[in-house]
Amino acid sequence: MRHCFALDLKDDPALIAEYERHHERLWPEIEASIKTQGITDMEIYRVGSRLFMIMETDETFSFEAKAAADAANPKVQEWETFVWTFQQALPMAKPGEKWMLMDRIFKL
Repeated sequence: MRHCFALDLKDDPALIAEYERHHERLWPEIEASIKTQGITDMEIYRVGSRLFMIMETDETFSFEAKAAADAANPKVQEWETFVWTFQQALPMAKPGEKWMLMDRIFKL
Protein backbone atom coordinates (compact mmCIF):
# COMPACT_ATOMS: atom_id res chain seq x y z
CA MET A 1 0.00 0.00 0.00
CA ARG A 2 1.20 3.53 -0.72
CA HIS A 3 1.01 6.36 1.82
CA CYS A 4 1.95 9.96 1.01
CA PHE A 5 2.86 12.61 3.56
CA ALA A 6 3.82 16.30 3.62
CA LEU A 7 5.92 18.38 6.00
CA ASP A 8 7.71 21.71 5.77
CA LEU A 9 11.33 22.60 6.33
CA LYS A 10 12.38 25.89 7.85
CA ASP A 11 12.80 28.26 4.92
CA ASP A 12 16.57 28.63 5.23
CA PRO A 13 18.75 27.49 2.29
CA ALA A 14 21.66 26.50 4.57
CA LEU A 15 19.39 24.40 6.83
CA ILE A 16 17.72 22.79 3.80
CA ALA A 17 21.11 21.86 2.32
CA GLU A 18 22.21 20.37 5.64
CA TYR A 19 18.95 18.41 5.97
CA GLU A 20 19.49 16.93 2.52
CA ARG A 21 23.10 16.01 3.38
CA HIS A 22 21.91 14.09 6.43
CA HIS A 23 19.53 12.09 4.25
CA GLU A 24 22.39 11.14 1.91
CA ARG A 25 23.96 9.30 4.84
CA LEU A 26 20.99 8.15 6.89
CA TRP A 27 21.85 6.69 10.28
CA PRO A 28 21.89 2.87 9.95
CA GLU A 29 19.63 2.48 13.00
CA ILE A 30 17.00 4.65 11.32
CA GLU A 31 17.12 2.70 8.09
CA ALA A 32 16.80 -0.55 10.07
CA SER A 33 13.82 0.79 12.05
CA ILE A 34 12.08 1.68 8.77
CA LYS A 35 12.70 -1.70 7.15
CA THR A 36 11.65 -3.79 10.16
CA GLN A 37 8.18 -2.22 10.37
CA GLY A 38 6.80 -3.39 7.03
CA ILE A 39 7.95 -0.38 5.01
CA THR A 40 9.28 -1.71 1.72
CA ASP A 41 10.22 1.56 0.04
CA MET A 42 10.41 5.23 1.00
CA GLU A 43 11.22 8.35 -0.98
CA ILE A 44 11.27 12.02 0.04
CA TYR A 45 10.91 14.83 -2.49
CA ARG A 46 11.29 18.56 -1.95
CA VAL A 47 9.94 21.66 -3.67
CA GLY A 48 11.04 24.89 -2.02
CA SER A 49 10.72 24.19 1.68
CA ARG A 50 7.91 21.62 1.35
CA LEU A 51 8.68 17.91 1.67
CA PHE A 52 6.66 15.03 0.25
CA MET A 53 7.26 11.49 1.44
CA ILE A 54 6.01 8.43 -0.43
CA MET A 55 6.01 5.25 1.61
CA GLU A 56 5.24 1.77 0.29
CA THR A 57 4.23 -0.82 2.86
CA ASP A 58 3.47 -4.52 2.98
CA GLU A 59 0.60 -6.27 4.75
CA THR A 60 2.48 -6.31 8.09
CA PHE A 61 2.64 -2.50 8.34
CA SER A 62 0.60 -0.69 10.97
CA PHE A 63 0.76 3.01 11.85
CA GLU A 64 0.11 2.12 15.49
CA ALA A 65 2.88 -0.51 15.64
CA LYS A 66 5.33 1.83 13.91
CA ALA A 67 4.53 4.63 16.37
CA ALA A 68 4.97 2.31 19.35
CA ALA A 69 8.27 0.91 18.02
CA ASP A 70 9.56 4.43 17.33
CA ALA A 71 8.59 5.63 20.80
CA ALA A 72 10.48 2.72 22.37
CA ASN A 73 13.61 3.21 20.23
CA PRO A 74 16.05 5.77 21.72
CA LYS A 75 17.96 6.14 18.43
CA VAL A 76 14.74 6.93 16.53
CA GLN A 77 13.83 9.48 19.21
CA GLU A 78 17.30 11.03 18.89
CA TRP A 79 16.91 11.21 15.09
CA GLU A 80 13.44 12.75 15.33
CA THR A 81 14.65 15.40 17.76
CA PHE A 82 17.62 16.14 15.53
CA VAL A 83 15.67 16.48 12.25
CA TRP A 84 13.03 18.63 13.96
CA THR A 85 15.69 21.36 14.12
CA PHE A 86 15.27 21.59 10.32
CA GLN A 87 11.56 20.88 10.07
CA GLN A 88 8.40 22.79 10.90
CA ALA A 89 4.80 21.71 10.99
CA LEU A 90 2.44 22.47 8.14
CA PRO A 91 0.20 25.48 8.81
CA MET A 92 -2.85 23.25 9.36
CA ALA A 93 -1.09 20.75 11.66
CA LYS A 94 -2.29 20.11 15.19
CA PRO A 95 0.18 20.65 18.04
CA GLY A 96 2.85 17.94 17.95
CA GLU A 97 1.86 16.76 14.47
CA LYS A 98 4.76 16.37 12.03
CA TRP A 99 4.42 14.41 8.80
CA MET A 100 0.79 14.76 7.70
CA LEU A 101 -0.90 11.99 5.74
CA MET A 102 -2.13 13.28 2.39
CA ASP A 103 -5.42 12.33 0.73
CA ARG A 104 -5.23 11.02 -2.81
CA ILE A 105 -7.52 13.07 -5.01
CA PHE A 106 -6.65 11.58 -8.42
CA LYS A 107 -5.30 8.36 -9.91
CA LEU A 108 -4.89 7.59 -13.59
